[in-house]
Amino acid sequence: MSQARHHWPMRLTSNRAGRPRAAAHRRAAGQLAAGLPVLPVLIVTVIVLVDLTGGAGMICLPLLVAAPALAATTNGPRGVLCVGLLATVLGALLGTEGGVPDRELVAVLSALLAVTAASALASALTGRRERVLAAVRTVAEAAQHALLQPVPETVGPFQVAVRYSAAAAEARIGGDLYALVSTPHGVRLIVGDVRGKGLPAVSTAALVLGVFREAAYDEPDLLAVVGRIERSLARNLGADDFVTAVVAGYPGTGEQLEVVNCGHAPPLLISASGEVVAVEPSHPAPPLGLRALSAQAPHLQLLPFADGDQLLLYTDGVTEARDHAREFYPLAEGVARHACDEPARTLTALHDELLAHVGGRLHDDAALLLLRKRTMAEPVPAQSRSEAGSEVGTEVGTEVRTEVGSEVGLQIATRSAHRVTPPEWTRMP
Repeated sequence: MSQARHHWPMRLTSNRAGRPRAAAHRRAAGQLAAGLPVLPVLIVTVIVLVDLTGGAGMICLPLLVAAPALAATTNGPRGVLCVGLLATVLGALLGTEGGVPDRELVAVLSALLAVTAASALASALTGRRERVLAAVRTVAEAAQHALLQPVPETVGPFQVAVRYSAAAAEARIGGDLYALVSTPHGVRLIVGDVRGKGLPAVSTAALVLGVFREAAYDEPDLLAVVGRIERSLARNLGADDFVTAVVAGYPGTGEQLEVVNCGHAPPLLISASGEVVAVEPSHPAPPLGLRALSAQAPHLQLLPFADGDQLLLYTDGVTEARDHAREFYPLAEGVARHACDEPARTLTALHDELLAHVGGRLHDDAALLLLRKRTMAEPVPAQSRSEAGSEVGTEVGTEVRTEVGSEVGLQIATRSAHRVTPPEWTRMP
């Protein structure tokens, strides 16, 4: 009995010491299995079976080089080397058993090893490029968050939903811009489209948003905000560059929405009854950055905006999206089909329909921003009461709710919900 008690701790210690080693072996085996591509191994197996059953000999051995080459497209260097070594060993056995002359067998195996080494190097370089691309995407996302800032779900009595798709999916950002700012002068927002694409367009969008966010706080008059943006662009843009934009504001009292359209596509007004009309500018104005070339100046419009009404602002990447038959996407008709009391749901349906219309990928940046004024029966979320004075923008796929009011007053031109044609200013090269 005492002898059993004496040896028990030793056996226990031995078992405990063996468990980490067994676990390490299992992990190594799991990593090896994970690094071994299934399809290339299956190809090697098929070639070996064909050689064994048909006696193909030298005819089948060169086909083994396909295995490491295929592994390079689906796996890392470790998987490529595993497949290459497996193919080399099996090829040597088959060649020896099949009576393949030594010279030919050495040539085939040398080629197999060379393809394996080249495929492993290619796989390593591909993995490095993928890591670099992932880092670039991370930087792009950070830049997007800085440029198109996230917004709260609700601000005051208004809801907002935003959808944004960049034409260059890898870049995540483009030349379309939008922002919403809650200021002492009320809620103000902008939706615009920079001429051109790529980094120059992103730089111009950043300039416009920076000036807008500052001027929205400082200037009590919405036209003065537009003037600040115009002067800044005149100093910084080239002769052929410009920005189309719609700037809107809700002073915080009354039932009117102030709108200034600078050569941008007309917003769509969706009434509580579901009627959709285009808000044409009463006095057409040139895009931002081109005022010096035209005698026309922006004008302030007052837009009726009752409880339950919605206003959709968008960029030409939406209305100029074409399907395989070169037909434009009918935005107004899509809005009439999908409009509901939840702006997020409406834009989700519109965005999905837009992607389906173009076949899954847009060829231009596209932005959608939908405002809705809640009815008196709907409760005001506590979050919206604490958002006064905070500045907000938007990001890709972010759903937001914002405050904006309605309008009475000046006459606006409207047209049928079944067709919306952007003004000439928006047909940019």
